[in-house]
Amino acid sequence: MSDPALETKATGNDVAMAFDEFMTAFEAFKAENENRLQEMEQRMSVDVLTSDKLERINRALDANKRRVDELSVKAARPPMENEGAARSGSSASQLQHKSAFHRYVRNGETGALRDLEGKALSVGSDPDGGYLVPDETEATVNRALKDISPIRAIAGIRQVSASVYKRPFAISGPDTGWVGETAARTQTNAPTLAELSFPTMELYAMPAATASLLDDAAVNIDEWLAEEVRIAFAEQEGTAFVTGDGVNKPKGFLDYTKVNNATWTWGNVGTVSTGTAGAFPASNPSDVLIDLIYSVRSGYRGNAHFVMNRSTQAEIRKMKDADGTYLWQPASRPGEPSTLMGFPVVESEDMPDIAADSHSVAFGDFRRGYLIVDRVGIRVLRDPYSSKPYVLFYTTKRVGGGIQDFEALKLLKFGL
Repeated sequence: MSDPALETKATGNDVAMAFDEFMTAFEAFKAENENRLQEMEQRMSVDVLTSDKLERINRALDANKRRVDELSVKAARPPMENEGAARSGSSASQLQHKSAFHRYVRNGETGALRDLEGKALSVGSDPDGGYLVPDETEATVNRALKDISPIRAIAGIRQVSASVYKRPFAISGPDTGWVGETAARTQTNAPTLAELSFPTMELYAMPAATASLLDDAAVNIDEWLAEEVRIAFAEQEGTAFVTGDGVNKPKGFLDYTKVNNATWTWGNVGTVSTGTAGAFPASNPSDVLIDLIYSVRSGYRGNAHFVMNRSTQAEIRKMKDADGTYLWQPASRPGEPSTLMGFPVVESEDMPDIAADSHSVAFGDFRRGYLIVDRVGIRVLRDPYSSKPYVLFYTTKRVGGGIQDFEALKLLKFGL
């Protein structure tokens, strides 16, 4: 469930106040971490109270960051149209579809919606599979997913109308070279192509409504449906894009074969090791992060992100460089990500905690490296029978995903 305090559109003052609290928490974190470092230098150990206090501040810092992000999204989100208002430039057929869809959701009337989708030869016109939501509602759901799904926010996205998206990819480019104006041209080798296939799988949510809610003309049906399904969709997607096994779900980037980056080949994900099982090295721990960054070719680093979960980020947040500057830095403005060594940090709770041989940090250009495939159309099937007196709305969308460029992503392995 979403925070009731965030249900209404956030104001600029709300965002500014939350951001000030976040920065105050970060200053408190730095001060307490200095105490921890001094204790380690003087006594070669850290007082339990100091460690506990530092962890409490760390958790508060994470909570403040999430609140700033949520308020920033709320403040930036455009309001949906009222039910009776016509979107500027909407066609007559779009308005008819929207009106028919609302009658279906509120009252179960299917005639007009079936006729409209039948005329359009829609794949969603089968009553057993549900009916397509209006374009505006679909756009709102997809926009909300991008706002709250961490990997979707940074990955490449392609919309398709078929159930499978296939594309060729050049593993190695053609041979090229310099020649004189009249010199003979030697024949070049053809590029090596691989076919990548991304099947779309069905993702569903089943929000429930009371009869009084459906009868209330003041309730915006589009907004209600989008709000109900967006979190359920985002949570399922987020897990699949990271750890999915590709069986009835997208294939996550952690599910591919992993090899040491020194012996990397196409089709595998390269890894850089910390050299210590389940931990960063005791001396110069930031060196492995530098190695991870430079394991990615320069062409991919310009749009690269770190991806890790909250506990890993909390560990890295304590690190400094040789000049005493913290490697992790908070965002300079609300709505922007924190950075690690100058690169944005994306927090995904589906990434594993630091453990022996875990791959707890990912780095690279996810827009080029990981592809999300959305099949056009979100469908809704109204079910007033299964859970009386509530009306269930079986809402489905088809989505796939997988790595499209194996050079673009690297992982940090906490082991040898």
